[in-house]
Amino acid sequence: MNLLAFDTSTDQVFIALQRADQQWLWQGAGGAASSTHLIPQILQGMHALQLQWADLAAIVFGQGPGSFTGLRTACSVAQGLALGAELPVLPIPSLCAVAEAARQAHGLTEVMAVLDARMSEVYHAHWRYLPGTEGTAQVGQWQAISPIGLCAPSQLPLPAGLAVAGNAQAAYADLAPQAAHYHALPTATALLALAPALLASGAAMPAAQALPLYVRDKVAQTTAERAAATAAKAAISN
Repeated sequence: MNLLAFDTSTDQVFIALQRADQQWLWQGAGGAASSTHLIPQILQGMHALQLQWADLAAIVFGQGPGSFTGLRTACSVAQGLALGAELPVLPIPSLCAVAEAARQAHGLTEVMAVLDARMSEVYHAHWRYLPGTEGTAQVGQWQAISPIGLCAPSQLPLPAGLAVAGNAQAAYADLAPQAAHYHALPTATALLALAPALLASGAAMPAAQALPLYVRDKVAQTTAERAAATAAKAAISN
């Protein structure tokens, strides 16, 4: 399956392109720099794997929660590229990508995924991995045990014995000090791993319906975000 995946919900940008069994990966600074890096690096990856837009099955992106600037940039670029190339989009919660990254790196199959929300708060969600059926085409996928929430680090609703994975433990000493902690970020390789089961379940949607997942109050689209969407559409025709 040929896919483009990216996440800009943290202070890092992750991009991955997959062509059959080949992958092209890129990681760089996020935040305000997300819009600077995203489209040029995507185009570089498309060229490196000799992919055309029509070759892609979908555009996969981390929908959040996370950085307002990063999420709005990701959604704008995903929508612009998908509209220009007439492709579906697949939004995936960034906390689910954290859980998958923790599974890939540390073998965790049940975890409290946590991301630094700044302002002395963290985003969190409890995930459990459901393995695929051996000998069939069914692939594993994650089940949300709790809804995505926002709280002070000291108030994390952590069941006894559950590990914590994410990027917030270094910033908050009072974040579940009794738990095992694992560093994990919502990487684009995690998004690629999550995509097949979600696409098979019909989770893809038209570009116009894809929106960032905000836990704090949503703010209006900025001029820069509209410019990012316009640039993404232009990238298709160049």
